[in-house]
Amino acid sequence: MNAVLFGRREAVLEAAAKELSAAHPDSRIVYQVADLTDPEQVRSAVAGAAGQVGESVDVIVNNAGGTVPSRPGDGTRLSTEWHETFDLNVLTAVLLTNEAVSRLRRPGGRIVTVSSVAALRGSGGGPYGPAKAALHAWNYDLARNLGKEGITANVVAPGFVPDTEFWADGLSDNLYRSRVADTLVGRAGTPEDVAGAVRWLASPDTSWVTGQIIQVNGGTVLGRG
Repeated sequence: MNAVLFGRREAVLEAAAKELSAAHPDSRIVYQVADLTDPEQVRSAVAGAAGQVGESVDVIVNNAGGTVPSRPGDGTRLSTEWHETFDLNVLTAVLLTNEAVSRLRRPGGRIVTVSSVAALRGSGGGPYGPAKAALHAWNYDLARNLGKEGITANVVAPGFVPDTEFWADGLSDNLYRSRVADTLVGRAGTPEDVAGAVRWLASPDTSWVTGQIIQVNGGTVLGRG
């Protein structure tokens, strides 16, 4: 297996590549530093990745995202917050996929995008939930447009996973307990729970699964995504 990691922070990419290489010694794990909201950097990074691991791509996983500082006040500040949130969560996925999709294996290519439970139940009035929900509509179009070429496109929508950088600024005991209480299984999610769903959607077993929102939230939200 060969894998390329994309992101803005070289130290984080280097650490992740080393960890993955140790776990998969027979694989080649490399990285490209790029701001995925910048089309020129995306183009350069994808070309660089092709030079490292080859032109053909089996799977694209879109996992960039997060929140930006809230900017209460006038419309200009609010506009900046919404623009930055959509750039971070939506534009990153769109630009990378658009640049790399021509290299996807046909048939058999996979696109897996990570959104959030916030796309299904809202995020308290801010732009994060709407941005993640935009990924769902975009994914439906990908599935329709690429299905005839044997490429699948699906979304994984995780729930409460505290052991991630999303919660790096702190998590109170009360909030932790309330989020766990929202689940039906009585526990928080783990990165491995989410990775398992991504791995399944990236596998050959899912050639007839496309255009779907796979909820990984312990039953916090029920039913169709």
